[in-house]
Amino acid sequence: MSQYEVTFAGFGGQGVMVAGQLLSYSGIAEDKNVLWIPSYGPEMRGGTAYCTVVISDKRIGSPIINNPQAVCIFNPPSYEKFIPRVKAGGVAIVNSSLITLETDRTDITEIRIPANELAIASGNAKAVNIAMLGAFIGASGVVAYETVKKVLEGKLGKKKNVLEINMRVLEQSCKLAAESVRKGKRL
Repeated sequence: MSQYEVTFAGFGGQGVMVAGQLLSYSGIAEDKNVLWIPSYGPEMRGGTAYCTVVISDKRIGSPIINNPQAVCIFNPPSYEKFIPRVKAGGVAIVNSSLITLETDRTDITEIRIPANELAIASGNAKAVNIAMLGAFIGASGVVAYETVKKVLEGKLGKKKNVLEINMRVLEQSCKLAAESVRKGKRL
């Protein structure tokens, strides 16, 4: 990996920014150059929000990323907006719990993860962002799974019950995405 860009996009309340921050902290923990760019604007009131994370082994030349290598899409409006932006050969992690839309693009890999179902089954409906982050890690390997676990533990260490739930969701979604990539199919 020289440089990798990913955009997390969804409703503001879905933890989109937190997912991007956790990935950023994981990149920093691995001594990589990291850039996290949030976009709030009017979206702070519950609309679509997004953030882009750039992780690189080298110095990052520009913070402007119009066509990321990957997107993690939480909701239908974000799907419509961001699926066209993925670079050819890139990856789209799609929350199949909410998104039934399909793209006709054949030049990207689309991995569908039932993020809401995983979160609800775990006992914490708010863990959708962790499901999407885990799926991204499982599909891309941009940072090590163990690094993400350590960062998550650092952020939630005092909340043992919440930490345990999030760790289960992270593991399940990471395994689902990695399996999908190995089999070369959509989930």
